Amino acid sequence: MKTVYYVIPCYNEQEALPDTVRQLLEKLRQQILAGLAAPSSRLLFVDDGSKDGTWALIRETCLAEPLCCGLKLAHNRGHQNALLAGLMTALDKGADCTISIDADLQDDPDATDAFLQKYAEGYDIVYGVRNSRRTDSFFKRFTARCFYRFMRLLGAEVVYDHADFRLMSRRALQALEQYREVNLFLRGIIPTIGLRSTSVLYDRRARTAGRTKYPLRRMLSFAADGVTSFSVRPLKLISNLGLLISVLSVFGLLYALISFWAGAAVPGWTAIVCSIWLLGGIQLLCLGVVGQYIGKIFSEVKARPRYLIEEYIE
Repeated sequence: MKTVYYVIPCYNEQEALPDTVRQLLEKLRQQILAGLAAPSSRLLFVDDGSKDGTWALIRETCLAEPLCCGLKLAHNRGHQNALLAGLMTALDKGADCTISIDADLQDDPDATDAFLQKYAEGYDIVYGVRNSRRTDSFFKRFTARCFYRFMRLLGAEVVYDHADFRLMSRRALQALEQYREVNLFLRGIIPTIGLRSTSVLYDRRARTAGRTKYPLRRMLSFAADGVTSFSVRPLKLISNLGLLISVLSVFGLLYALISFWAGAAVPGWTAIVCSIWLLGGIQLLCLGVVGQYIGKIFSEVKARPRYLIEEYIE
């Protein structure tokens, strides 16, 4: 039997946490009894600098329940860094494999049985893939599809309808440890590891308590991070756009000169204003994209730690 660590990132989840602990403890005990996981397996809760009573609940749970352990980050570092902290801690503690799952349990814990069966068959990475998006609004469903297609178009290896619900073997964790970038987008990094992988379909559930930590603003920011972390094609598109506008400008200049020489020139206030606004908007957009890349370079060259651990309880 293999030691399995469930890694559960938590941020302001005091409302959902009691039910999460109950369900995951029940699931892990079932897997231990069924021989899918060793008695040394654990639930590892990672507190990402929560501002409510999340860490107090984690501490209380860990002191009362031998199958639980807790990790507190010194500062809020975001979901991806909190997840990485949990994965690397599980690796250090001797985990044979990890299963990452969010604290809201919208990802079905029952699907982890299939994860462990696939792992026993020799797969190093098992992705949890949503069976459908019926529970999502039309807007979220449409934007999610556009995001995955756009990432594929830019050359990033992403798994459709997969978030961060996955199993990783010890070998996969050791490979992930070698990735040192500060700007993390694990959904794009992990497929590049290249070890044997497969997918398990599951139905996503509704959140039972608390509020989502990914409103539209954060979803857009996360998408932008994913795009700029895994492709330089936006920079190439900017270059091609600049070339296209330059060519069109030459034709526009020729048209203006011919009109002037033909005596048909009419003061075109509207056309001038529209062209200025259009070109100004394109320039600002291009500067923003370039700025995203420069900002990422700035973060990388400083090489600050991706997270700092304040406390660990088991």
